[in-house]
Amino acid sequence: MNAVRDIAYEELRAFEGRAAAEAGLGKDPVNAPMIRHWCEAMGDANPAYAGADPIAPPTMLQAWTMGGLSGHQGRSEAYDALLALLDDAGYTAVVATDCEQEYVRELRPGDEITFDAVIESVSERKTTKLGTGHFVTTRMDVRADGEPAGTHRFRILKYAPVRRTPKDKRPRPVINRDNAGFWEGVTAHRLLIQRCGGCGESRFPWLPGCNACGSPEWDTVEASGEGTVFSYVVMHHPPFPAFDPPYAVGLVELAEGVRIVSNIVGVPYDKVRIGMPVRLVFQRVDEELELPLFEALGGGARGEV
Repeated sequence: MNAVRDIAYEELRAFEGRAAAEAGLGKDPVNAPMIRHWCEAMGDANPAYAGADPIAPPTMLQAWTMGGLSGHQGRSEAYDALLALLDDAGYTAVVATDCEQEYVRELRPGDEITFDAVIESVSERKTTKLGTGHFVTTRMDVRADGEPAGTHRFRILKYAPVRRTPKDKRPRPVINRDNAGFWEGVTAHRLLIQRCGGCGESRFPWLPGCNACGSPEWDTVEASGEGTVFSYVVMHHPPFPAFDPPYAVGLVELAEGVRIVSNIVGVPYDKVRIGMPVRLVFQRVDEELELPLFEALGGGARGEV
């Protein structure tokens, strides 16, 4: 890990109010295929997002502004300079922490998207479980055909990662009255799915009420453990205590129709593929914690867990 040096907070605050992007232009107008792909990925079957005259899901607001691998014209030098300053001081890792969105009007196919972004704030030096660094918040004002459409605030942490030690453990799950039954099932090597007592809809993760009908009544069914990789990412960065990247994190679609996020093991991380059949395994990751993971069928070298 590189040595970390302090940056005078006044030097960082000097970036506040400066442009992060100017006169940005969405690479594509709002369009029905992207809306369809988004809804399929999110499992959102709201009829307002389909048919002859769909609207875009409001949470797609940022999607229309993304520049992809090639980026956007109009990105400001100030934002790059701020990130370079933090990198040079040793805050070389980055993680997205949260976003906030405000919606002004519906977006429909054909709307041309333009936007401007500003560096809204840079925090003082903060110490987190990931490491010590600074939170950087940008505010993007999005327009559709020249009219205000919404605001997107995006916050990242630029930090110096904590060096891993042999004593580091996986983060502990947050167990509360709404999900305690799930973790009791894990202890008994059972993967339990909620089933609505009103409409019979299966759901995961566990919730106090049904998204489909609103009923608070439910029981559980035990998953067979069979599934397929619906989507996945390979984590290369940032390093995190108790994890050794790269490793594969999958969104697994279970035979019962719900999806769960977990590690994919049993094959090297670069051999994981969408549609790959997997099965449930319970694996102890330290002396106190056991987790439900998914093993790729067909064998191969064991991946990172």
